[in-house]
Amino acid sequence: MNKPVFGLILGGILGIFDGLTALFYPETVPLIVGIVIGSTVKGMIAGIAIGFFARKVHSIPLGVIFGLGVGLLLAYIVAAIPDPSLSRHYYLEIMVPGGIVGMIVGLATQKFQTQIKK
Repeated sequence: MNKPVFGLILGGILGIFDGLTALFYPETVPLIVGIVIGSTVKGMIAGIAIGFFARKVHSIPLGVIFGLGVGLLLAYIVAAIPDPSLSRHYYLEIMVPGGIVGMIVGLATQKFQTQIKK
């Protein structure tokens, strides 16, 4: 398995948990399925981008920083969409878990070693 595929899978799995953090806010419970699906897709997109970066750049600190940046950027795009019923933005609530997911995927893809077939 190569690094972009590893990033895709790990980003998707962590994206599920990212979406489930919305359960800390009772007003989001009716929307949880859509939130989890959106967070999973967001994690998969971040994972692919971070995996391609990890394929070219072999530095754990740069991988974590790049992962943080990608995670925060994608989370910001989602957070910029206001809640239709409250006309409120959830920047902190969306960007913190998104940034953490990005950092974890960035670290993991840098440490992941592909199997060399002999």
